[in-house]
Amino acid sequence: MAGLALDGSNPDVGLLYEVNGLAKDAPHWFDQVMKYVGEYGIIAGLAVLCLAAWWGARKRTDAPAAVAGLVWAPLAAGIALLANIPIREFVARPRPFRDHTGLEVLVHGKNDFSFVSDHATLTMAVGVGLFIAHRKYGLAGIALALLEGLCRVYMGVHYPTDVIGGFALGTAVALLFAPLAQALLVPLMKAIAASRVGALVQTPRAGTARAGGAGEGESAAVTDAFGPAGAAGAVGAGGPGGFPEPPGAPHDGVRGGRAERDEDLAA
Repeated sequence: MAGLALDGSNPDVGLLYEVNGLAKDAPHWFDQVMKYVGEYGIIAGLAVLCLAAWWGARKRTDAPAAVAGLVWAPLAAGIALLANIPIREFVARPRPFRDHTGLEVLVHGKNDFSFVSDHATLTMAVGVGLFIAHRKYGLAGIALALLEGLCRVYMGVHYPTDVIGGFALGTAVALLFAPLAQALLVPLMKAIAASRVGALVQTPRAGTARAGGAGEGESAAVTDAFGPAGAAGAVGAGGPGGFPEPPGAPHDGVRGGRAERDEDLAA
């Protein structure tokens, strides 16, 4: 399997030298930018895209389904990376700088196998997963994944076919398992939306907030009417010891009137 890209006449090797040759002619600062963008920057950019898409999905009427689609994007990337482990061991293609001289390698210490590219797999899986849930963010994610593939070849750590294989693997996992993922994730997101942490899935509606405010106002009115001051007044107007008058008990005015009539009769 290692002979996939050992022949110098192989188009895979020729394209590798063409793209990586740009690093030799570029200024040092530009190579450093490509190095950090290719290693960390694009992955961080995809994380920001996912957060932005999640923030907007929470406001949709179908928020649980939308958020479930967004949750699937990083999950698809993780599954694709796991699937790549046996693929790498089976193909066992060495890194290009181990079999070809004259490459400008921007990242050292890569001792694992080359096919397929983990970075290309991860970024394309996230990009396609985003596309399933939100077209605009998904297109931006796929564009970032394509840039990631270019960076990996530019840095001299992957053949072009490593990148293409990663794109294919990430896309396949994100698309093929999406129906099953939705069937499992949508009920989960609905359950979370109905829980105390429901704001993670769905933004509380304005009507709900108004209804809650009205309820609080009503409670406040009830508290004012039957709160400490009201309760004290009610107790003060009650019977002996502050207890309420029993049902049917005469009021003070009635008792006073009866006493006056008794005195008149006695006189």
